[in-house]
Amino acid sequence: MVETKDAVAELTESQQWMELERQYVMPTYARYPLAVRRGKGCYLYGLDNRKYLDLLSGIGVNALGHAHPRITKVIQRQAALLLHTSNLYYHEYTGKLAQRLCQISGLDRVFFTNSGAESMEGAIKIMRAHAGPDRPEIIALDNSFHGRTIGAISITGQPKYRKDFEPLLPGPRWIPANDIAALEGAFNERTSGIVIEGIQGEGGIHPMQPEFLRTARRLADQYNALLVFDAIQCGVGRTGQYWSHSLIAPDVKPDVMVTAKPLSCGLPMGVILTNERAAAAIKPGMHGTTFGGNVLSSAVALEFLDILDELLPQINRVGEYFRAGLRDLQAKHKFIKDVRGHGLMIGVELDHPGKDYVMKGIEQGVLFNCTHDTVLRFLPPFIVTEKEVDQGLKVLGRLFRAYRKPKKA
Repeated sequence: MVETKDAVAELTESQQWMELERQYVMPTYARYPLAVRRGKGCYLYGLDNRKYLDLLSGIGVNALGHAHPRITKVIQRQAALLLHTSNLYYHEYTGKLAQRLCQISGLDRVFFTNSGAESMEGAIKIMRAHAGPDRPEIIALDNSFHGRTIGAISITGQPKYRKDFEPLLPGPRWIPANDIAALEGAFNERTSGIVIEGIQGEGGIHPMQPEFLRTARRLADQYNALLVFDAIQCGVGRTGQYWSHSLIAPDVKPDVMVTAKPLSCGLPMGVILTNERAAAAIKPGMHGTTFGGNVLSSAVALEFLDILDELLPQINRVGEYFRAGLRDLQAKHKFIKDVRGHGLMIGVELDHPGKDYVMKGIEQGVLFNCTHDTVLRFLPPFIVTEKEVDQGLKVLGRLFRAYRKPKKA
């Protein structure tokens, strides 16, 4: 470790950034060895001005890419007027944004938060408040991921995220995704709700089946429980429609839906959407947040939704083009087990760990990541075109051709 200011000063600028983080930032992230200064469109630029095609978009956050002119204009205008008021006062955008979100979701009420995990915490409270103290059980899916807070990891179906923080919230009942028999067996008189990602993101880009969602809706009604959809990663246009469940089972509507990532284009914002029945469980004083519905984030979110309306056809077209190109690579390389996803939420499952591809991709100027150990995950900006996809496919083809299966000992 560098220990003196003089020694730090002798490092390159990117090395200085990295060294300062090593010294002062909690070591909770395994960062890639890349420092970036600016972005434009679908590209990020390193300190040496090297260009990187960004096929991950801040893990699905930078849905309009980087430095989008309409978003930049809104930020500049609003920053000169008003950034924050707290929830003690009204401002121009909260009601407008809530109305818009209700219109595109078919739900009735909105609570604004700062993140997906915070939205999930609120959803857990709504389930508990609706059900009462004698019905604490939440049905959750194996392989799911709902965030890093205590409540969110309590219902996250991957033990690696839970084990260091146990004991957690009591009451989760775990079932495999798309297992209707297990779903029917899990509901009982103590069930307060069930939480489902329409497409499991961190779990490897696994979509739910239509009949699984329909059965969950029927059983939630039967037991007066709440059906909660986690649309943090798979919502707000990522799949080519506003919500992944609208693509999978358009006849199914949740009681509660949480989302976040792309909504404010890089500014912190999450939401909890509910119907009137679920909203009635939360009375004044039972829940709150200081920054939720922040003026700047709300103004940007409204502009984003206007732009998204124009982009949905492109998301579908380019997403299918990308998956077709990946399927062509699959036909050439037997170690590619599957290509799956919808819209611009795409996973490529390998028969071996994928981390090395991520590092080699950085070396060759293309950014993506690996989730669930063997699934290469692509969450490109919604503005991506076939031209950028071709660039990414060319690099991926080169990386796949270079793979050599390890020899048995």
